[in-house]
Amino acid sequence: MTAISRRLLLAGAAGTALPLALAPSGTAEERFGGRFRRWAADTWRSMIAMTDERTGLSADNIDGTLDPDSRSGYTSPTNIGGYLWSTVVAHRLRLISDRERSHRLGQTLRTLDRMVRHEPSGMFYNWYDERTADVLTSWPGSGDKVYPFLSSVDNGWLAAALMVIMGAGTDHRREAERLLDSMNFAVFYDAAARPAFGTGLLRGGFWDGEVPPDKPWVDGDYLGTGTAVHYTTNHYDTTVSETRITSYLAIARGQVPAKHYFATWRTFPAGCDWDWQEQEPVGRTRNYLGIDVFEGAYAYRDSLVVPGWGGSMFEALMPDLFVPEARWAPRSWGVNHPLTVRAHRLHGLEDAGYGAWGFSPASEPGGGYREYGVDPIGLNPDGYYSDAEQSNVDLGYGNCRAPGPAPTFGDGVVTPHAGFLALPYARIEGYRNLIKIADELDCYGPGGFYDAVAVRSGTLARRYLALDQAMIMGALGNLMAGDLLRKAFCGREVTAAIKPLIGMETFGAGWA
Repeated sequence: MTAISRRLLLAGAAGTALPLALAPSGTAEERFGGRFRRWAADTWRSMIAMTDERTGLSADNIDGTLDPDSRSGYTSPTNIGGYLWSTVVAHRLRLISDRERSHRLGQTLRTLDRMVRHEPSGMFYNWYDERTADVLTSWPGSGDKVYPFLSSVDNGWLAAALMVIMGAGTDHRREAERLLDSMNFAVFYDAAARPAFGTGLLRGGFWDGEVPPDKPWVDGDYLGTGTAVHYTTNHYDTTVSETRITSYLAIARGQVPAKHYFATWRTFPAGCDWDWQEQEPVGRTRNYLGIDVFEGAYAYRDSLVVPGWGGSMFEALMPDLFVPEARWAPRSWGVNHPLTVRAHRLHGLEDAGYGAWGFSPASEPGGGYREYGVDPIGLNPDGYYSDAEQSNVDLGYGNCRAPGPAPTFGDGVVTPHAGFLALPYARIEGYRNLIKIADELDCYGPGGFYDAVAVRSGTLARRYLALDQAMIMGALGNLMAGDLLRKAFCGREVTAAIKPLIGMETFGAGWA
């Protein structure tokens, strides 16, 4: 551990916050720089604490005290990728030196190079021991059996980090490129998933060995290797989803066809045959690349929003950390992202009256982990609720289903990473919200923001998750260093393939 890393890990959360400037002009650094810099330094401290000193692999989570003995004992491709892009951000924000950046990236890339993978595709398994880099076969603590699985979205986030390393001018471009070139996302692509459209969808993942007894599966050999693997029965088939990062990567690298992007649902169709979804969508059908796409949206107050599965912030906005979706697609993501953030803000402040906002899967205050979201802008009829006590939001479904009773809300749970993802679309409101979470709700510790807080009881989830901290680091890197992750990720290959693809679409989102 270098001297600067040791100081960051052992020092308290020091730093003088600058007063909030409300002028509409000026960079993020000029307007909010004092707080942002402190938050970045403290968040990076948590990433250091989660990372094994020998392997360079970041544990999935750690206790709020940052005691290394409280590391989770397991990691994933997403966790590893998050640590890698956070290292790039930490260097650009001058939290670490050139030498430390080189050491940290090199250490992790060397470990990745020796880790056991699925050889035909180059994909990484979903769980490894961060101390040894071995594939996990039993869960730390319980000893329950782990069935090695390979996830399309988790490998997508690791690949995104490798692309950031390649595009950020680091001295590890070749090592990252070699790893990325070995990863073939076509292994997840079921070309027959949407036969009416002549294109396919990505599977959730596969087991290449024993399958858990309670999991359905289907055999397939999408790479034509002669050896089948056991795929999940589900496809990733919705557009507002964190999984679109994998679609962007696979399309840009020529591993799946571009029109696959239009095979996913904006909403499910209208009509009583689909009345199981959260509400009846409104919209029209448009044709893109020969595919008829129903550009549906859900009503939220006086707006129309293209929903995610659960209405969570990271479904909508995590891929936006790497791809400038609003700028490249002004008639689709450029409309939907601000309205999604607005829905979260109005839900937290007015609908539920929590006084704070930002809902996304996170740690449960008091223990555990669960999904949080804004129920009315989620396709899931059972909802991602904004707190454990909330009752279901049932707005009805035209003439097919009568509305249910008005929902009740209890001890709402906000998660800081959702607030950071929202900052590009609500800079001042988002900053004020994060100040409240940190100062009034006391959701801040030695490693930056704790993972979540229940706003009425003040109960904290006093731990740090690698994924959630990495989202915070990514958001701060973009805000404080001129779209750092986006510029590094969006090289010539990505720009040529993805910018015109997403730019041609017009969502049904907008003002009702």
